[in-house]
Amino acid sequence: MYHFHARASRHRFGSRPYSQSGRYLLGIDAGTSSVKSLIIDEGGHVLDVARSKYGVARANNLYAEQDINQIWDSCLETLNILNKNNPGVMRNVKAVGLSGQMHGLVMIGEDDLPLRDAIIWEDQRSSSQIQKIYDVIGREKFCELTLNKLAPGYLITSLLWVHDNEPELFAKIKSVMFVKDYIRFKLCGMIATDVTDASGSPIFETAKREWAWKFIRDLELPEEIFPPCFEAYELAGEITQEAAKLTGLKAGTPIVFGGGDTLMSAVGTGTGIIKNFWGVNIGTGCQVICAANQPLYDKEFRTNTFCYVNSKANNKVERLWMLMGTNLCGGAAMRWLASHLLNNIKFEELDRLASSAPAGSDGVIFLPFLSGSRNNADMRGMFAGLSLNHDRSHIARSIIEGVIFSLKDSYNLLKDITGSEPEAIIASGGGAVSELALQLEANILNKPIYTTCNPEEACVGAALTAAVGAEFYDSFNDICASAVKFNNKVIEPDAKLAEFYQERFAAYKDLLARNFEI
Repeated sequence: MYHFHARASRHRFGSRPYSQSGRYLLGIDAGTSSVKSLIIDEGGHVLDVARSKYGVARANNLYAEQDINQIWDSCLETLNILNKNNPGVMRNVKAVGLSGQMHGLVMIGEDDLPLRDAIIWEDQRSSSQIQKIYDVIGREKFCELTLNKLAPGYLITSLLWVHDNEPELFAKIKSVMFVKDYIRFKLCGMIATDVTDASGSPIFETAKREWAWKFIRDLELPEEIFPPCFEAYELAGEITQEAAKLTGLKAGTPIVFGGGDTLMSAVGTGTGIIKNFWGVNIGTGCQVICAANQPLYDKEFRTNTFCYVNSKANNKVERLWMLMGTNLCGGAAMRWLASHLLNNIKFEELDRLASSAPAGSDGVIFLPFLSGSRNNADMRGMFAGLSLNHDRSHIARSIIEGVIFSLKDSYNLLKDITGSEPEAIIASGGGAVSELALQLEANILNKPIYTTCNPEEACVGAALTAAVGAEFYDSFNDICASAVKFNNKVIEPDAKLAEFYQERFAAYKDLLARNFEI
């Protein structure tokens, strides 16, 4: 297995507990680049956050893997930091929620140990398995049932790759799962998943919120390796005695199933729950998301439809679904620039550099597909319009503009699918801490941009999901209305720049159409 040195850090948000009732919630987010763990009280006040970083193993341009045991070790490191910094508080945590990177494949054997490194969502090796699945089931039939088109890096395509290329290992599989499910298994011993992650597999009947059992049989896959599936807020079990010794949590503390990071981040911002707001996230990848009370989907399957958490209004509970447009390369493009071309400069310096270039980067356009695309794995990044007058500031700004142009593309698709548009956008992820990125989002999307007071939205969402599961609140509507707080500063679009960027977006779309099939 590949191992990376994990670097731990923490950020304190207060010197004393906020909770008057002594009821704290713990949210754990096992992301692509780090585990983050956060303690909040039931009112949404953040007490402390800890983070432990790790890397991605890339044996070649197509592969992306991570050691799941390293991720578990990083999780323990963050919990031990929280326990050390907040004596007694961890034992007063009343419920635990989980979030994690989506789509990737974790496999355990009969000894409950991982059989190999996780094949994560960025992996691009399984293109031939996509065609194999479509040959057996039929592309149209598959997409119409799952509401999603296949792509490399999904659990089902990676699983078929293991079947075809590592048959001896495949024969040893006891269960498949997602990254956050392995963390929960280590905490409470429950092998299972939830509907938000499972719908991103995507061998899943998304409208019915259950595994696509017929397709699983058609592919001659063993049904028993697909774990039971629950709603994100349902109780999965309790912290075991062994996990309590490792983490500082109290044995018997309830833990919910949790969900995929995109969905948990949406809960952490109240997207589609408390306001008619859509979400934009720029992390390693980038996404535009919105909620719907029915399983809407793009008829050409250029977007994704996943199961979201349940909503409650007027004493009526209704299921929600999440529509998402995505690009695999968001913040990863900025990391690439900083590390490979600019001698590992810090992001703050990179942001200042990009801010020094004019709007539109003096004609430079960047296509942000360094990791391929969900719709075309062969797509690659591209700069256009370069001249001898351009310098690294234009390159830096064009990358940020290109990433947000890709979000604009997804935003327009979601408008067409839903027949509506939001009042405003909630920004999250690394892009939410960049003033330049926030203003560009406002200008390019031509919408006001809000940010939340609480950092680490996926962690917060996981903790709020735990609060619903522990019945501290009756619904997500109630707890999000109480605990999700927005910063006073709202970033408004500049009318002239919004019009200017509409023209630049048209040039971006033209460049995209001329060079790639999408």
